[in-house]
Amino acid sequence: MDSEALRKFSALHPRPAGLTLHYGTAGFRSAAQQLDHVVFRMGILAALRSKAVTATIGIMVTASHNPEEDNGVKLVDPLGEMLHPSWEEYATQLANAEEQELQKVVTEICQKAAVNLHKDASVFIGRDTRPSSKKLSQSVIDGIQVLGGQYHDYGLVTTPQLHYMVCCQNTQGQYGKATLEGYYEKLSKAFMELIKQSHCSGEFQRHLKIDCANGVGALKLSEMKPYLPQEVLFHIYNDGTKEKLNHLCGADFVKVHQKPPGGLDMKPNERCCSFDGDADRIVYYYKDTAGHFHLIDGDKIATLISIFLKELLAKVKQNFKMAVVQTAYANGNSTRYLQETLKVPVHCVKTGVKHLHHKAQEFDVGVYFEANGHGTVLFSKAAETKIRQLVKEEQDNEKREAAKMLENMIDLINQTVGDAVSDMLVIEAILALKGLSVQQWDALYTDLPNRLLKVQVADRRVIDTTDAERRALTPPGLQEKIDALVKKYKLSRAFVRPSGTEDVVRIYAEADTQENADALAHEVSLAVFHLAGGKGAPPQP
Repeated sequence: MDSEALRKFSALHPRPAGLTLHYGTAGFRSAAQQLDHVVFRMGILAALRSKAVTATIGIMVTASHNPEEDNGVKLVDPLGEMLHPSWEEYATQLANAEEQELQKVVTEICQKAAVNLHKDASVFIGRDTRPSSKKLSQSVIDGIQVLGGQYHDYGLVTTPQLHYMVCCQNTQGQYGKATLEGYYEKLSKAFMELIKQSHCSGEFQRHLKIDCANGVGALKLSEMKPYLPQEVLFHIYNDGTKEKLNHLCGADFVKVHQKPPGGLDMKPNERCCSFDGDADRIVYYYKDTAGHFHLIDGDKIATLISIFLKELLAKVKQNFKMAVVQTAYANGNSTRYLQETLKVPVHCVKTGVKHLHHKAQEFDVGVYFEANGHGTVLFSKAAETKIRQLVKEEQDNEKREAAKMLENMIDLINQTVGDAVSDMLVIEAILALKGLSVQQWDALYTDLPNRLLKVQVADRRVIDTTDAERRALTPPGLQEKIDALVKKYKLSRAFVRPSGTEDVVRIYAEADTQENADALAHEVSLAVFHLAGGKGAPPQP
């Protein structure tokens, strides 16, 4: 390692005094002006990780659904998955190291992770549309070059596209071509093959209004349009030409506020959806004839996909194990519907995509979605091989047709990570194939009324949880208080968990009526405020 180059470049990317950041599920996120030293150092880490695993690593500059002033950075492992947990610690150490300690920390990481510095490094870089992203990705390049690494800068891409490219590169093209064109071709071909098998026609099925959160999704969707059949009419709103990224729009806004985004005018019963800022989440919604807003979140998306896959798996008559993975935020009625009506096993894990992804890998077909609209489907290698074999060799027509549909689903789904574009095409194909309207989809089950709140605290680490974050271990007395409050309401539950990114405690409550869900959430937030060191004024109802 060239210590002179490290010193020289590091001086160009100084660390602000007293700033400490932690690498979480979403990587690092902060105000953009605080991140220059972090992204430079993550360039170094990406090169180290690449040398350690002898594969291409991805690095994405984005803060997803955060306000435009923020930014962030996260690393992508060789098969397009999240950074390995042991390296999250290295990321935190490296980001927070004092200038003069930098060389020492890099050397320590090399020793702990058995990194051979003489090996080549290869890094793929992507960024979102934030004003700060271009300059920050230049700092990433400085970091990679300090260690003599090679890089390919894809420029503006959605987060899932970068994950996809990394996976394609490291599977020597087995997963697809590591280009944007390759991505558009693979998805559009699978989509067209699927809807070819649909018997339903009629204009209403094919119109879709898409709120792109004024983010990179709008650019990429426009690029993809020529690859899609002409009867698919995607209308793009909040395309980034007029308003700020994520401002009063996007999947997070719609989910949290339970109302339509600005900049999109909805007529009754029109199918609409929203991406988030980096296009790795999607939610659907519509207004009924009475003007009521209906949100179709990640739970209902997972349910629709599960119904479709379960029917196909029954037709191919293989003994594939299928399951749905959720977090504690999943609506209680979605869990009930999946387990009792669909008879599909459901597993609950801690919040965070890496936990869902990890659990979903245990099954032949693992469907995972967070309620916020981030999710995908994973197929085991064995299941995929068997399905592709059935397409080629199966004599029975019905079995072969079902296998063909499964094969197209495998190709349409971005298995590396939740992908708004891919998930949208999956949903559109299923609705067309099953001849379902958005209202019929929504009517599968009725969500229990719920409320999300957050309470500012001095230190989020005072809250420790267990049972997939559904019970609080500390501070003492908090869980007992929550249990007592929950007993007051019908069909109710509530849980609290520390945020992964800021000093707030998140509160979720559901009950038989909206009034009761709101009251329960408020009472729990007061308990958190008093027992877990709340900051500022107590929460108001």
